Amino acid sequence: MTAHHHPLKAVTLTHVRYQRGDQLGHFLAWVSLVPVFISLGGFVSHFIFRRELQGMFFALGLLVSQFVNELIKKSVQQARPETCVLLEMCDSHGWPSSHSQYMFFFAVYYTLLTCKGIGGIWKVRTKWAALFLPWSLAVLTMYSRVYLGYHTMAQVFAGAVLGILLGGVWFWLVNSKLFCYFPLIEESAFGRFFYVKDTSHISDVLKFEYDNARAARKGMAARKAMATKSS
Repeated sequence: MTAHHHPLKAVTLTHVRYQRGDQLGHFLAWVSLVPVFISLGGFVSHFIFRRELQGMFFALGLLVSQFVNELIKKSVQQARPETCVLLEMCDSHGWPSSHSQYMFFFAVYYTLLTCKGIGGIWKVRTKWAALFLPWSLAVLTMYSRVYLGYHTMAQVFAGAVLGILLGGVWFWLVNSKLFCYFPLIEESAFGRFFYVKDTSHISDVLKFEYDNARAARKGMAARKAMATKSS
């Protein structure tokens, strides 16, 4: 009996190739994985430990952006550059670049959050320094996709423009139209079960949580001391 071998396909989520011995390519291959790190390491951890509505809608916007990207790719069906043969990526479309779109959406939304002071995480004196990292990673990710041969310049620039536009529109939608529903979500069965909260109204979240944690610890110590004395 002759066995039928079906073509193999890699999981493209973390499947990034570079030329052996190319140190810059090795570095850019890791940079190309930044969207994966943000999604799995950032937003999943955020939901587990923070459960902030701003962060959850941020993540939802990125998902919507990726859905739009897939729709456009399937409609336009523009091929990747010829290097896709070596990368085994010729069975997927290249315009617009989803990595570039993801990172520029992230950079725009993060910038607007920071500049508007929503969440009160960054002080004014450190705000501009905090914005350097996401934009640097966005540009490096865009460059990495061209350098490694996954996209053309036109494809990554299209992704960047689309990410900027969608990031701006989503921020406006969330903070102008949907923001008024945040208290309802907090008080809903979903919000109460998962302890979902909104701290957008707090000017300095880190200080607020720090002060409350210290106050709770001191209160616990005081109650423990009183219980010891009474016994």
